[in-house]
Amino acid sequence: MLAGRAAARGAPHVAALGGYVAGLRARHGAVPDVDPADGGTGARLLLLLETPGPGAAPLRFVSRDNPTGTAANIRRFTAEAGIARADTLIWNAVPWVIHAPGARNRAPRRGEVAAGLAELPGLLALLPDLAVAVLAGRVAAAAGPALARARPALPVVEMPHPSPTIVCTAPAIAARIRAALRTAADLLARPA
Repeated sequence: MLAGRAAARGAPHVAALGGYVAGLRARHGAVPDVDPADGGTGARLLLLLETPGPGAAPLRFVSRDNPTGTAANIRRFTAEAGIARADTLIWNAVPWVIHAPGARNRAPRRGEVAAGLAELPGLLALLPDLAVAVLAGRVAAAAGPALARARPALPVVEMPHPSPTIVCTAPAIAARIRAALRTAADLLARPA
């Protein structure tokens, strides 16, 4: 599966995003690729998470197919909402790996979040069909002002982060995620 994704990184719908990622890598280090199985530059929904988790794999993608609980929850919740994969792009507010090799997951620092959000306009410029942004969790919610400056008319929906450690804290968390993604699906269903 990874080999197929790696081969598709130059596909027309993700080629420009690959250039964006290459620029991020030059400035910030390890940055996972966008998933070519998603919508790429044709995405209508941006699902913004926090930061890539700690991992040692040299080939990484920001993907709902990753072997993590967060990815499994994204698959489940977006499917329940009827959001087509081709309509989505999953990304991170801080898109580079902030964890030292072998370190455990940690929250990004304020300066890391600010630096990540400063890179967001470059991503938005590559997403001309964007109809809604979904900000998942506290760190992603900090992108609200940057999104408002770059795309004042873009609807923004906030939801809890879909990490299993968050989702399992209370039944209301999953309900809030479902409600947010239903709102996003409704926005996608509106005529352009």
